[in-house]
Amino acid sequence: METAQFRLAARPVGMTKESDFERTTETVRELNDGEVLVKTLYLSLDPAMRGWMNDAKSYIRPVQIGEVMRAGGLGVVVASKSAKFAVGDHVSGGLGVQTYWLGAADDRSAALYKIEPSLAPLPTWLNTLGMPGMTAYFGLLEVGQPRSGETVVVSGAAGAVGQTVGQVAKQLGCRVVGIAGGKDKCDMVVNELGFDACIDYKNGDVRAGLKEHCPNGVDVYFDNVGGDILDIVLTRINMKARIVICGAISQYNNTTPVKGPSNYLSLLVNRARMEGMVVFDYADRYPVAAAALGKWLKEGKIKSKEDVVRGIENFVPALNMLFEGKNFGKLILQVADQ
Repeated sequence: METAQFRLAARPVGMTKESDFERTTETVRELNDGEVLVKTLYLSLDPAMRGWMNDAKSYIRPVQIGEVMRAGGLGVVVASKSAKFAVGDHVSGGLGVQTYWLGAADDRSAALYKIEPSLAPLPTWLNTLGMPGMTAYFGLLEVGQPRSGETVVVSGAAGAVGQTVGQVAKQLGCRVVGIAGGKDKCDMVVNELGFDACIDYKNGDVRAGLKEHCPNGVDVYFDNVGGDILDIVLTRINMKARIVICGAISQYNNTTPVKGPSNYLSLLVNRARMEGMVVFDYADRYPVAAAALGKWLKEGKIKSKEDVVRGIENFVPALNMLFEGKNFGKLILQVADQ
């Protein structure tokens, strides 16, 4: 048996290219005691992956040249010499961009945990019940701290994190305004996900849209994009507003320095708070978020939207869909059939 892998071959400059990776195959060795072999079924494609390729200090060490590209994933155990997982168990964790993962069942870097496919479709475990859902839940509730009746603005509203942020905010009694690229995405955000409004930054004026849809200002801004949109929203924030810095997808492929907000003095004038969040800080409380989100999903109060691309060979163009704005919902790469 062999495993196909994508290994980082070069540090990307700008958008990721096929030449930034080496495709390799390895014979799967025999398992040692305490190890499991996992067949990869789905991989999570996330904007953060672009940052992991840079040789720069961050919240997690960069992927090294020659290493299998880091990626969260979901698979099925096909061989086991561990009491922790049995053959047939479905697990999620850091599987990497490869068709099989082999390692210790308690490997901290992979952080494998068992999931129950009878509770939700498998892709949902990489979206609302996975890392994006955890990010949305804790970023909004712990950092954003929305209160019923407040106005919450979410950029990247049609993406993995943004879709859940907005839907959770609605459950809390907030007015929710999304920002997304293109009429089709904005229609989905309003008509399928239940946002009160959505501003099309590609074909409209964000400043005018905020004035129209947030007549009472912005109390919470959940930022997934950074750049100009963050700067514009800062001009509309209310007294004691909370700005959650979750991501800055507009800046990840820059070949020039990251653009910071020039309107930051609005934080001073409005005694507002801007705070970054990294989901790993809440790892010990993931079950709390999963229980709440799972309940809302079961009750039909929130939806989990996934955009699935088939074939590990399509890893690079699929990843770049994130930065081209082509995905509708959480972007997932299907590696193998269930």
